[in-house]
Amino acid sequence: MKQIEQLIEISRKYGCDSRYVIAGGGNTSYKSEDKLWVKASGCALATITEDGFAVLDRAKLNLMATKDYSADSATREEEVKNDLAAACITRDRRPSVETSLHNALSASFVVHLHPTVVNGLMSSVQAEEQTRRLFGGKVLYIPYTDPGYVLFRKVYDSIVEYVAEHGCEPKAILLQNHGAFVGAESPEEVEAVYTELLAAIEKEVKEPLPEGEAPVCDCVSEVIPAVRMMLSRGENVKTLKVVNNRLVEWFAASEERFAKVSAPFSPDAIVYCKSKYVYLAAESREELLAQAEQKIEAYKAQNGYAPKVLVIKGIGLVAVGDNAKGCGIVAEVYTDMMKVAWLAQSFGGEHPMTREQIDFIDNWEVENYRRKVSAAASAGRVENKIFIITGAAQGFGEGIAQCLIKEGANIVVADLNETVGARTAENLNAMTSGGNRAIFVKTNVADMDSLNALIKSTVCSFGGLDVFVSNAGILRAGGLEAMTPENFELVTKINYNAYFFCAKVASRVMKLQNRYNEENWGDIIQINSKSGLRGSKANFAYAGGKFGGIGLTQSFALELAPFRVKVNSVCPGNFYDGPLWSDPVNGLFVQYLNAGKVPGAKTVEDVREFYMAQVPMRKGCAPADVCKAVLYLIEQTCETGQAVPVTGGQVMLS
Repeated sequence: MKQIEQLIEISRKYGCDSRYVIAGGGNTSYKSEDKLWVKASGCALATITEDGFAVLDRAKLNLMATKDYSADSATREEEVKNDLAAACITRDRRPSVETSLHNALSASFVVHLHPTVVNGLMSSVQAEEQTRRLFGGKVLYIPYTDPGYVLFRKVYDSIVEYVAEHGCEPKAILLQNHGAFVGAESPEEVEAVYTELLAAIEKEVKEPLPEGEAPVCDCVSEVIPAVRMMLSRGENVKTLKVVNNRLVEWFAASEERFAKVSAPFSPDAIVYCKSKYVYLAAESREELLAQAEQKIEAYKAQNGYAPKVLVIKGIGLVAVGDNAKGCGIVAEVYTDMMKVAWLAQSFGGEHPMTREQIDFIDNWEVENYRRKVSAAASAGRVENKIFIITGAAQGFGEGIAQCLIKEGANIVVADLNETVGARTAENLNAMTSGGNRAIFVKTNVADMDSLNALIKSTVCSFGGLDVFVSNAGILRAGGLEAMTPENFELVTKINYNAYFFCAKVASRVMKLQNRYNEENWGDIIQINSKSGLRGSKANFAYAGGKFGGIGLTQSFALELAPFRVKVNSVCPGNFYDGPLWSDPVNGLFVQYLNAGKVPGAKTVEDVREFYMAQVPMRKGCAPADVCKAVLYLIEQTCETGQAVPVTGGQVMLS
């Protein structure tokens, strides 16, 4: 059907444009004589398909405009919900809460959006008078009304009055603290009306929005992981996201400026960010942490849950969620709220919702349903834990990351290979259907500045660090005569020294977290090798570094045990199918053949068979095998300093 294709097209167009839609909000519809197609709850405009629309019987919808509902608000909303369900032809899709509003307009296409610029006007103290000045009688203005049937009734009656006065329906309806409805006979007409609305309001903006990024203080790594644990006490461990830019920086500069964004402007802000927010400002890190602890505990005591938003002077906006996806939505919605507050200054100042209006949204069944739908579900063994995996762009590291992302982990792919690493992170994100996410951070594990930057990026993206997997490594085969001092130093630098560097930066974050949450544990896990358990002929540089790595593991474990940070090694057997072994140019099969390590071997296959014959279980070690060991080490709380062999029986500990 052509009209449904047009509906999908315009829905996606606006859904992908953050000027109009935040966090998948807004809804669209098309109506024929007898049916209404409207976006179903929980579906995002940006990616909607025909299956994302609920289809309703208009004859039954029309009856709702003339029906007398209960005077009791709770009973009335239940009755309305049941009538909407009865009108729904597609029983598996819950229609948008604004369905009746879409039906109230006779226009074929109706598009309801929350454009930032429009809400800058609609959330200002001069919303009504400025709307009349800018648009005269072309636009219907609706004072704030609680969503649901009451809003529908208000809009419906206002449309009837408008038609009586003007002889036609309004092309646009602007709702105080809510957004805009535009109705027209074609998507092109809808777009023309929205373009006109935004252009007229933008001309009145006195000070343009601050643009550009702002630096995040390096102290973020010494503050946010602790804040994360304060927020998580008595609850599931939270995920945090730090955002800073010139706009955020302006509102974070003082308590007075923060006051302009200290209460919500719209129902969406309440759904995703709650209605109360925390501001922190202090001269020192110690003072800031003390202030954070006091304010967070007071917030929890007063509200029964942790805050969703903190604004910290010198750091920025801290979004709090049950998972990374939720954090992203909170950050997006609250940043938009800052934009709205800024734009509202051009129209007499900001006009937040009242406490009574806020309480209605907080307790409204429809919005509680939206919260439930927006919360991504995951049930993995490491759900929402934060992992750094070095050398994860490919090979063992990538394989481990693939296993962990399916178990609900947030993954930081730390690797020097920028092109491959970014693609790996993208592929990992495509593998998750939950709220967890993967990012790439270019990292040199042998450089402390690079590792400190890695920690900072991880903290800003996820709020802390739960597991550090030191996997990056290299191998240069060769006996005493063939091995050069340069190659020996390089192998030692990456396989031994870098493990120390990684443990040093990772343990700081973990100790800080555990200081503020007595139930939390951290894990540092080195991906070692069977060559760390016994010598390796013509491969002493690699084996020596791995032997030393187990010594570091045991020593780190003793030092960090009092801080509830476990340190263990996993010692895999040979991953024959990975690039380390099978690369046709630099793989170990080729290197060992050229080095003469396997007596009598004349081909790569001879070398492969030689090594396979040494494994009692006649199988190579795959990343999935290693991941099972990693998961075991994380889940247990009574072993540290161990070197766990995953070798198919090739190496057995006594």
